[in-house]
Order: sequence, then C-alpha cells, then structure tokens
Amino acid sequence: MNQPTETPMPTATVEMEVPFHDVDMMEVAWHGHYVRYLEIARCKLLDMLDYNYPQMRDSGYAWPVIDLRLRYAGPARFGQRIAVTARLREWENRLKLDYVIRDVESGKRLTRGYSVQVAVGLEDGEMLLASPAALSERLAAWQAEQALTHTSDSPASPSETQGTP
Repeated sequence: MNQPTETPMPTATVEMEVPFHDVDMMEVAWHGHYVRYLEIARCKLLDMLDYNYPQMRDSGYAWPVIDLRLRYAGPARFGQRIAVTARLREWENRLKLDYVIRDVESGKRLTRGYSVQVAVGLEDGEMLLASPAALSERLAAWQAEQALTHTSDSPASPSETQGTP
C-alpha cells in the first residue's frame, strides 16, 4: 500500500563516478553493476533511519530482496558522474524502494527501477506478513524529526514569538 503523499518518506542520493572496472570494452557500465549502485543508495537511506543491515540483524530479521526491476534508458559510461537516488515508497508489509540514476551534469535519467524486500525471522526463517515494529518505530521517529525540522525552519508567527497573556 502506498503511503499518503503528505507523509514525508526518506530519500537518499549518492553521487559517484563510474569506475573503469565496471565497464566493458565499449566503456559502458555492465548492466549487473547497476544493482551495486542501487545498494549504495539504499544503504544511505537505511542509515538515515538507523535501520541498516546490522540493525536489521540485531532486531532479529533478515530483509532479502525478493524482487528487483531495472529499466535502462541510457548508458552509464566510464568516468561519468552519476547520481543514484533511492526513495522509500512502501514499508507496512514490505520495503519497496524506487530508484533513479541520473547523469550529474545534464540531469538526464539513465536508469529507473525498484526493489522489494521482506522481513524474515532469523530464528525461524519465516517471512512476516507485516513489517516488524523495529522498522515502523524508526520510520515514525524519522518522520517526527522531519516534521520538527520543517516546523523550526519556517518563520514563526507573531503568536508563537509572543507569550500568551
């Protein structure tokens, strides 16, 4: 289920340069390396929630990827600066993240896709039908922090700066 648009959802972007060891003889990044680029952005997003893979493990769950889709619109080439953005789209029953890879200089979209992960209990190996509280609580804390940050960034109204009688 998609979350309401007024609820802030974590988004993380990483910039990187396509390394020589990722390209073929035509200096185009091999399609399989894009998954690693997505993983780098996903980990940055999960760090924002303080629920990256070590915290997942410590909370008693593994989160295997069960679905991954990529659509290539243009090649990433050796030495090119790319921006990889991950955005949390669903979290109640699974983690679904959307991704976009863009050329940093032009902003042109090179690739888009998504991944789906599910929580699996480490002790019993059973897949959960709903995300565990460990994730929900961290996301709620992140959203509350965002709300406070956005509220404190806006100018105060006169009634906020003056005491009430």
